[in-house]
Amino acid sequence: MKAKFIEEKAVKVFMVAAMLMVFGFVLSIVWTIVEKGWGAMSWDMVTKLPGGGFYIGKEGGFLNAIVGSLYIVGASTMLGLIISIPVVFYLNVYLKRNSKLGYVARLAYDILFGIPSIVYGAFGFTIMIYFGLKTSLLGGIIVVTLLIIPIFIRSMDEVARQFPRDILEAAYSLGATRFETLKVVLRQIAPGIATATLLSIGRAIGDAAGVMFTAGYTDSIPTSLSQPAATLPLAVFFQISSPVREVQQRAYAAALVLTLIVLVLSLAGRFITNRFSKNKIL
Repeated sequence: MKAKFIEEKAVKVFMVAAMLMVFGFVLSIVWTIVEKGWGAMSWDMVTKLPGGGFYIGKEGGFLNAIVGSLYIVGASTMLGLIISIPVVFYLNVYLKRNSKLGYVARLAYDILFGIPSIVYGAFGFTIMIYFGLKTSLLGGIIVVTLLIIPIFIRSMDEVARQFPRDILEAAYSLGATRFETLKVVLRQIAPGIATATLLSIGRAIGDAAGVMFTAGYTDSIPTSLSQPAATLPLAVFFQISSPVREVQQRAYAAALVLTLIVLVLSLAGRFITNRFSKNKIL
């Protein structure tokens, strides 16, 4: 009994230490970004486009990168949801529980989930060269959509697989069609959809490698899908590489804005998840 008591205490200490370590890493990252980025933050940084001497420490801001990131993330998230939700429904409502097709599909999405974003970017760049396309907002949206679709599907699929089959059978016994049953399933996996959306947005807005090949970079705000678009991760990458100290500080300011956007989206996602969870019957 004494050995088991010591073992339990040791495991508990280890878990607390691991939790504090992770919390310390997160706090250290946030503190570094805030400390170095807050001094360079100003109203001009988030409301103005880069000026003529912006990259040597003169006037201007990175509004182009903020708007470009929101364009790409917003469009890719909508496309990802439109494509992923029917796939999840087909895997969990139309296919049998132990379907071989479902097994192969989930295995494929697991593989796609683990592929680095730079591979998606290289793939998109190859396709764009084949069709004679230039870097553009549309290219960035397509590549980021391909990047987050596996996240959407696997996250929502894990929630949908926990959905009791008895509820589906009850709906069928009442005369409901498969399509009508989807409404019941959708209501119950809504928290999973919100969580998957949050994870996908976090991955999409922080991607630099994929959009570097496909969306390009520009100091202006794109007015059409055929024009290149800047993003916050690339703004951080280009400015942190500058030998000018003022420009490096602006990179941390861009990272701070990116962190704040992710924070706001995370809080909004948790609010939506909690709101839908009140109506769950699982």
